[in-house]
Amino acid sequence: MAAMEELEFVPNVVARGLSSGKHMILGLVFMRATVDGSVLGVEEASLLYTDIVIRGAEKRAAELGYSLLLSSADDSHPSGMPSLLSLTGTVDGLVLLDRVLRDDDVADLARRIPLVLLAGKGDSTSAVTVRVDNEQAMRSLAEHLINVHGITRVGFVTGLKESPDSVARAIAFRNVVEELGGTLDDVDLLESDWTSAGGEAAMQSRIMRDEPLPQAFACANDQTAVGVIYALSASGLRVPQDLVVTGFDDITLTRYFNPSLTTIRQSGSILGEVAVDALVAMLDDANDVTRTIVLPTELVVRESCGCVNETDARPSLGELITQRTEAG
Repeated sequence: MAAMEELEFVPNVVARGLSSGKHMILGLVFMRATVDGSVLGVEEASLLYTDIVIRGAEKRAAELGYSLLLSSADDSHPSGMPSLLSLTGTVDGLVLLDRVLRDDDVADLARRIPLVLLAGKGDSTSAVTVRVDNEQAMRSLAEHLINVHGITRVGFVTGLKESPDSVARAIAFRNVVEELGGTLDDVDLLESDWTSAGGEAAMQSRIMRDEPLPQAFACANDQTAVGVIYALSASGLRVPQDLVVTGFDDITLTRYFNPSLTTIRQSGSILGEVAVDALVAMLDDANDVTRTIVLPTELVVRESCGCVNETDARPSLGELITQRTEAG
């Protein structure tokens, strides 16, 4: 110890990795969007929610003594495998966000390195899936629109069609609406891309059709809902007086929209934290890991659905931690 102090010795992380079998580095890979090719489009597509997930993952990794290495994939590599394979010798495990890897390639990559998927069907036997309870979320929203507001004809605006979350939300919403006696016609199932610009374009195209609009549109995320409301307003339609619009995520700005947005609250930060916890658990004991972790959501009622009284008390940190613990 005296010699180390005299020589100002600094431990070598690489050498420690050789002796322990770990690099103490986790990788997180997200999609680098190329919306309309512009800088604004790229920034808007990755704004807010992905960043919140990354911050949660980085915080938890640091608490557990790991560094977090960020990498991105893009739509020009449909598989995503080349860039991911290059990471396997650098990190101890990988967290993959929505659409980074095709389902067919998950098993192959998981044979090489521990893998956690953020979003997905939850049917992978080789990787851990961490997702939110899309089914219960859309049930609570559909029940509110139909039972509270008497809405019977609805529409849905999707995210990217390859996204498991978008697919799950659309299917769940339609199933519950029909179960409760409502309708969601094919003409009112609009395709978007998670962005406000995409939501605006999808709604503009729908408004130009001859068919009457439904009473409400549920959107796959909040950013899409912003574009939908903008397009409706530009056409002289008021929300919620003429048509109800809802979102999903509860990004911070939703309560300040005009009208404030009825949405589904999920914690992107906790999603990132739980993904890191699951990955580290795999590194410590790969045989004793929960393969699918489903996190709870909450319906947040605001003005865009026609409710006057806003119920927007955000849960305390203690409540969020309790939710995370109970979710496994």
